[in-house]
Amino acid sequence: AALLVGGAQAADLIIPTTPQPIYEAAGFDWEGLYAGVNVGGVFTSTNGLNNLATNQSQVSVGGAVGVNFIAYDPILLGLEVQGDYVFGDNDAGVFLALARVGAVVTDQVVVYAAGGVGLTTRSNTTESIYALGGGVEVAVTDAVSVRGEVLGLGDFSNTAGDQFFDGAKATVGVFYHF
Repeated sequence: AALLVGGAQAADLIIPTTPQPIYEAAGFDWEGLYAGVNVGGVFTSTNGLNNLATNQSQVSVGGAVGVNFIAYDPILLGLEVQGDYVFGDNDAGVFLALARVGAVVTDQVVVYAAGGVGLTTRSNTTESIYALGGGVEVAVTDAVSVRGEVLGLGDFSNTAGDQFFDGAKATVGVFYHF
């Protein structure tokens, strides 16, 4: 009987612990307002774009403001306004209003297509353009993302030999999601 009583007295120590939360956030929140800056290039064909140099590569610096909605998981819908200053022989401004449709591939990655219309301006001359393309955006912190985007640019002219895309804009940017 003495041997059985000794084993019963050796109980485990009770160490208080903090309980784990039942719910954890699902990752980066792609919904809502965002703003950011970008740098890249504008490349034009021999046909050229109105107000931009013909058959040249020019550096662009700009920014964008937009808003995203998760329509149905994992489908992302968004609206965005972009403005870029294009440096070169023909300094110009490029302004675009874009609609975005994408997919949340993982909690940290969104792949999207974008399309819209805009303007090019230079020396008090304004011309209408359109843009179609897409990009990839990757979350790097809880509120900051990095994005790469390529947009084909075209004008609404009906001249002979006019191509659908007369140029392209490729940018890399950093965005803050509010």
